[in-house]
Amino acid sequence: MDQKTGSTRNFTTGPILMQLIRFSVPVLFALLLQATYGAVDLLIVGQFATSADVSAVATGSNIMMTLTGPISSFAMGITVLLGQQIGRGDGKSGGTTIGSGITLFACIGLALTAVLVLLTPQICTLMHAPAEAFDRTASYVRICGGGILVIISYNLIGSIFRGIGDSRTPLIAVAIACIFNIAGDLFLVRGVGLGASGAAIATVAAQALSVVISLILIRRHELPFSFSRKMLRVNGRIWKKIATLGLPLAVSDLLVGLSFMIIQAIVNSLGLIPSAGIGVAEKVCAFIMLVPSAFMQSVAAFTAQNVGAGRYDRATRALRYGILTSLAVGVFMGLLSFFRGDLLCAVFSKDPEVVLAGADYLKSYAIDCVLTPIFFVFIGYYNGLGQTGFVMLQGIVSAFGVRVPVSYAMSRIRPVSLFKIGLATPCSSLLQIAMSLLFMRHLKRKYPDAEIPPVER
Repeated sequence: MDQKTGSTRNFTTGPILMQLIRFSVPVLFALLLQATYGAVDLLIVGQFATSADVSAVATGSNIMMTLTGPISSFAMGITVLLGQQIGRGDGKSGGTTIGSGITLFACIGLALTAVLVLLTPQICTLMHAPAEAFDRTASYVRICGGGILVIISYNLIGSIFRGIGDSRTPLIAVAIACIFNIAGDLFLVRGVGLGASGAAIATVAAQALSVVISLILIRRHELPFSFSRKMLRVNGRIWKKIATLGLPLAVSDLLVGLSFMIIQAIVNSLGLIPSAGIGVAEKVCAFIMLVPSAFMQSVAAFTAQNVGAGRYDRATRALRYGILTSLAVGVFMGLLSFFRGDLLCAVFSKDPEVVLAGADYLKSYAIDCVLTPIFFVFIGYYNGLGQTGFVMLQGIVSAFGVRVPVSYAMSRIRPVSLFKIGLATPCSSLLQIAMSLLFMRHLKRKYPDAEIPPVER
């Protein structure tokens, strides 16, 4: 039977596939709402503002994701650490882990606030933001940067609760943020006419409200450990454990995000329409990759608990189930994005040229729809094992060994097309799959009895 504590789950016993699906469904809906949340800015700006505002939101959100993505990945250290503690039956350590984690991320948030507010023009210059959209891009980044602490808190809540086997509370938090972000965008962009700046204000305000409401809900939540304000303190030992698990993922995410920023900069240099087109296409891709992302997070939490309990067989079977299930969806999404990418892009822009540019990019991304389900689930599995150093390695090698150089090379081939530039992504995915399979072979040789020791023992 699937054991629960409140709305948390114990994954160390019971039917694997059904447990994985039950946990993945709320994660999927949370990611769907998160993608909707991120897409709403571009969608509303695309319908009620100018192409310059579309470019500003596309470039600005790319910058923000490059900076906040590593924070979410770093928070995976808390997810895995909590999962392993619960799997070992060591729930007493949970409160200390969360309290120390909150102080750690508060320090990171304050540092990032200063960097983003003070260095916005320089960052936008590095991104080659088109001249027509430069000021609007800077405004978007500065406003979101001023609220980065709220954005980090919003993401941290999700990481903590996935670690204790609760995928419902993060779903509620995202739903709240999404609803208020839509309302804020409609009022500030369509009603007041603030364009990209209005979208940024709506983003920060909605996430702030979500954090407040989530904290109220958490106080009523039955946790598998005790927690008090006294636990909100600096704990070097816990910080080190979180960093051991999360820092490699953060570095990987930062550099991978940087690789996409480089690609965005390459495309930005081609002009306003390609810049807006790739921004629209990336928003579509956020929806296309939802199922693999959901299984990546779910397999990580599932694996962490079973590693803590010494149930490696269950973790490996979850890996297989996750790949097969998400791959079936990936094939369908690949066909849809290849043949009807224009319809998907039209949701986010009313400019026919932008829609055609985005659809051209999606044709190459369609190939990646079949590859991503495989290596995403592998990443979740290796995260749960605590093998985050390898995850960092394969992310960096694929990004800077394949994605960036191939994108640049394709941008030099005349006539230039976003389809050719987009081929860099499936090429890098193939390398990641190959590296994941080779590392699995390495682990089987090193640990023939599958007794892979957790990071914290």
